[in-house]
Amino acid sequence: MAQSIVLGLDIGSQRIKAVIAEASKEKMRLIAGFVRPSAGLRRGVVVEMDELIRALTDLFSEIKLTSKSALKNIHLNVDISDSRCQTSKGIIAVARANSEIHEDDIERVIQASQAIGLPNNRMILHNITREFIVDGVSDIRDPLGMLGSRLEVSSLIIDAFSPAVKNLTKCVGLAGGSVSGLYFSPLSAAEAALTKNQKELGVVLIDIGFSTTGYAIFEENKLLRTRLFPVGAGHITNDLAIALKVPVETAEKIKTAYGYALAKEVPGKESVDLKKIDSNASGSPSKKFIAEIIESRAVEIFELVNDELKEVGKAGRLPAGAVIVGGGAKLPGITDLAKQELRLASQVGLPNVNLFEVKTEELADYVESPDYAVSLGLTLLSRERGKTKPREEINFITRFVRNLLP
Repeated sequence: MAQSIVLGLDIGSQRIKAVIAEASKEKMRLIAGFVRPSAGLRRGVVVEMDELIRALTDLFSEIKLTSKSALKNIHLNVDISDSRCQTSKGIIAVARANSEIHEDDIERVIQASQAIGLPNNRMILHNITREFIVDGVSDIRDPLGMLGSRLEVSSLIIDAFSPAVKNLTKCVGLAGGSVSGLYFSPLSAAEAALTKNQKELGVVLIDIGFSTTGYAIFEENKLLRTRLFPVGAGHITNDLAIALKVPVETAEKIKTAYGYALAKEVPGKESVDLKKIDSNASGSPSKKFIAEIIESRAVEIFELVNDELKEVGKAGRLPAGAVIVGGGAKLPGITDLAKQELRLASQVGLPNVNLFEVKTEELADYVESPDYAVSLGLTLLSRERGKTKPREEINFITRFVRNLLP
């Protein structure tokens, strides 16, 4: 049986967000949440193991005071920008003479769809079933018990650079944690922030993190495509630091206090006295100039997403629009810019409060912020792992992690 206490661990390049939750019949009961500075990570890849281990060890020491068992059941995000998503098909002949499709037929066809010839240094994170096809009849959700001579499956395979995954899980293990499952970040965020109706109508989730931006496109409750780009809200801060000739810390304060993503909405005459923010800084740039810097990088992010929407024929054609989560979603004007660039209705996405049981105001902050979509989504996916049958999604990561850690 799966453990009921779970730790959703979202390790980002700037911050580590962790949520302890307990599975109940209908909801996840939130027990505690933690946010700490990250270290040793760049664009989802470990670059300084000692620094990351130290940061995780400090965090885990605090988590132990609340729940030791949570550290034995960690569900972890994978935020590696070179992760890839590709479609795959599997085809088999139904084994039985009476042509009835059994569980083993379904498992065989899903395994056949996994045969995509990956290099030795890459590994499968998810093999997601989109639809089954029985004797040419498509869009079948569950073919169990049906009659047919040929069974096909259309799948999405998400793979990642295995050394990067190994380094991440090793750091968690050396810090005192035990990883039970790994999940691609955009899928984790989608689990918490999107409704079934949105996925059915057609929607794109955009997760703007510090150093990466991920997206996931859904229609008819199927995942069409997902990917991560190595650009995020931290690049906006860096752009401001260069343009205004201020330290990165000061640029972040300027972005937070005076930033706006759509420059045409900002008055040109208002200025910001940098000396009031940082005594060592000088100058009084206009708020419009600051907004123009922010908009330039934010437009780049939405252009990357729109190019992907064009690839699947969904540019400007998703009725449920765009849902933006992550730290970048808190930037004022970001939804207006997204609407302009993507030609879609846009909104900031918050974790679905109906999926969680929250008893304190402090914990309520977690489900009222787009920052925690990934960590909360990880707790939801941990519960779904226990319910999911092999034919619905084969996730090979658990065996991988068990072999890697003592």
